Amino acid sequence: MVLQKPLESTCNPFGGVHIMSDSLPEDREEFRLRLSLSIDTWRKGGLKVVWLNIPISKADLVPIAVGSDFSYHHAGEDYLLLTKRLDHDALVPQFASHYIGAGGVVLNTNNDLLVVSERHRRNMDQPSYKLPGGALYAGEHLSEAVVREVREETGVQTRFDAVVAMRNMHGYRYGKSDIYVVCRLIPITTNITIQPEEIEECMWMPVLDYLNSLQVSVFNKRIVQAALNSQGLKHTRVHGLDDSEKHEIFLPHQCTKPNHTPCGY
Repeated sequence: MVLQKPLESTCNPFGGVHIMSDSLPEDREEFRLRLSLSIDTWRKGGLKVVWLNIPISKADLVPIAVGSDFSYHHAGEDYLLLTKRLDHDALVPQFASHYIGAGGVVLNTNNDLLVVSERHRRNMDQPSYKLPGGALYAGEHLSEAVVREVREETGVQTRFDAVVAMRNMHGYRYGKSDIYVVCRLIPITTNITIQPEEIEECMWMPVLDYLNSLQVSVFNKRIVQAALNSQGLKHTRVHGLDDSEKHEIFLPHQCTKPNHTPCGY
């Protein structure tokens, strides 16, 4: 009889133990025996939560984990993460609860607003004009995402200026919530090349026509007004959080008088 040993793992500062996914055994029975031994060992050691990341290549281990009272936490394209509370009251942080999207208010020198009518919309009888924009990719900065989305949908090149508004909504896709951030962008080019898969129509519309149009929602009018009337939140570097690959910070803009007294924008 082969003497089994606990599964290889690492611990975090919060009483959690992470099973090393690259060391999971291929054999189902070996996994079952070693998992049972590990759980007893970790419980005696006062640990609170077990985190188990199973790659899709070893998905046949999932039923064994579930049989040991592991619960689904979330799934990615090539893995499933499960957890097991060793302490009934242990905190297991929730997986991502929100989608993040961004829209761009782009005004040219003639005070025309860049607007789109989506190809797939609720009311197909008439166009419904909105701001170009879309969802952020994982690891993408907000300011980069909104510039990318505007370029992809309209062909117009822009640069980020400020965050001017945001909306939080519940009951979105898959029951998650959705945060939509509105940014003011400065156009670098003006020629339009639409993304035909998503956009039916795109144009530069006089901003007053947009604000008075019956084909524009109240929400879209309000966020355009915010972009027109608000200085917004500017890109800001903060000492200690100045890793530009990791951090993106927006704060009200401040200037400094010669005597170092902050003043308005």
